[in-house]
Amino acid sequence: MLSQPPGGRASLSEPQRSAIVTHEFNRQAARAPPNLMSFKALLERWRDTPATVTTQSAYAIRLDVDDAARIEALAALFPGIDTETVIADLLHAALDAAEAAMPYEAGERVIAEDEFGDPVFEDVGLTPRYVELVRARRDDLD
Repeated sequence: MLSQPPGGRASLSEPQRSAIVTHEFNRQAARAPPNLMSFKALLERWRDTPATVTTQSAYAIRLDVDDAARIEALAALFPGIDTETVIADLLHAALDAAEAAMPYEAGERVIAEDEFGDPVFEDVGLTPRYVELVRARRDDLD
């Protein structure tokens, strides 16, 4: 129940504030783009805590305070998962989403025909160069 402080504004108890924040978070998540739904699989993966292969290199970054709090909260929800794993897995999911968002840009050169006999044109967008750079960097990291 809301109480009225002297200033006339209704104050909320801690459980009420928490319920409102949770409701707002869920409402925003329901309006999220479809690619964010892949994070559901990530949460399920954390529940199973699989081992992963990592690089010899470490990457140090400074985070926005709100992002750091969200990462710490996710790690607290899944006691078997440390913050480094949370960050690595979120980064992996974000990179997958970034790759999926790269548009196909048809060039002029026909490189194949589809199942209907229609021409398939070379991709002259970011994707071919990105794939080439990933392969080169992957070879450097191995």
